[in-house]
Amino acid sequence: MNVEQAQAARAVHAVFGGTTLRAALAAVDDGKPLRGRTLVAELTYGTLRHWGTLDAIARRLADKPLADPLLAALLCVALYQIAHTRAPPFAIVDRAVDAAAALSRPAAKRWINALLRRYLREREALEAAVATDAVARWSHPRWWIARVKADHPDRWREILAAGNTRPPLTLRANLRVAARDALVARFGAAGVDAVAAGDQGIIVTHPVAVEALPGYDEGAFAVQDLGAQVAAPLLQPADGLRVLDACAAPGGKATHLLELADVELTALDSDASRLARIRENAVRLKMTDRRVTVASGDAAVPGSWWDGRPWDRILADVPCSASGIVRRHPDVKWLRRAGDVAALCAEQDRVLDGLWPTLAPGGLMLYATCSVFVAENEARVAAFCARHADALRESITFPAQALHADGQLLPSPEGAGHNQDGFFYALLRKA
Repeated sequence: MNVEQAQAARAVHAVFGGTTLRAALAAVDDGKPLRGRTLVAELTYGTLRHWGTLDAIARRLADKPLADPLLAALLCVALYQIAHTRAPPFAIVDRAVDAAAALSRPAAKRWINALLRRYLREREALEAAVATDAVARWSHPRWWIARVKADHPDRWREILAAGNTRPPLTLRANLRVAARDALVARFGAAGVDAVAAGDQGIIVTHPVAVEALPGYDEGAFAVQDLGAQVAAPLLQPADGLRVLDACAAPGGKATHLLELADVELTALDSDASRLARIRENAVRLKMTDRRVTVASGDAAVPGSWWDGRPWDRILADVPCSASGIVRRHPDVKWLRRAGDVAALCAEQDRVLDGLWPTLAPGGLMLYATCSVFVAENEARVAAFCARHADALRESITFPAQALHADGQLLPSPEGAGHNQDGFFYALLRKA
């Protein structure tokens, strides 16, 4: 365990140095067995989800500021284990002591040991003391908390709390390969507990390696959050339509569109390095017989990639703060800065204005974000409609169990029937 604690501490430290969580975990992956990699990921994700609380406790435990950021990260990793896992507390402490020597110097062992044992003795009082601070209570940056409170005055607590939960492993049944009920039954026969959710979704009750699930190699399912699964049906795809998925990588929504109808699809992304993911997903999901073009380009500058033929449908899944998916990407809330939101709003306007002239009259464009910030959502749609008199906002219907406020899908608490991330959708028809 001490090796995994040390690796997790290095990954956490790297994130606060500006590295994404995915890259940080890749950097500390030294070829250890799957079980070890899984534990490192669990410790890193969990520590970042609860960093506000853990860091506040760590600072209160220490008599003076924590000078070594790697040791501070290790302390928070161990605090997370004690508070949120079933591992024996004294085993966690012993292993953390060994990890401290590996990360720093022998004298660090006594320091880590003393602080963690004090936490075991005074845990209740320490947790109560830090809970008076908003960052420690909600484990989000202060500016983020203030924005969510202003944007969602009746639901801000639930939104912040949901951002600190473990997300479920959610699949989308590929109906061109297998019926959902048959797939759920197949999982059950293999000892995998799963339940149907939403229109095509399956929630795996106890997450396992995706590649080990029955039907993976056959393309029977894709990994996709229930909130993201709403997008393709909202566009009302039909056979023969020309469809653009702008900002398409890694291809989850694009392959869903291909499942629902025999459309002529162009999957566009500005990052050429991510296009391979779209192709790989299309191959595994048995979509190679579909009419698909994968292209690289800036969605806001169609002249560089568009052939001039209008689209019947456009999915504008724009770059955003990712504030609605922090339970899956907890590094985002610590890497993002308050000033980033204005820059993202400008980019969202640029993409919308660039794509609109390529949509055929009567066609539909779905504006989508994985954000819960009003500035990126309702405010952007209102501003766009004010600039374009031919843009008409259509009403949309979400699945019955999906918690939402108008076009905003709200992130779910653990155990919700439609357990979704926070997405926003607005459907625009061109007059």
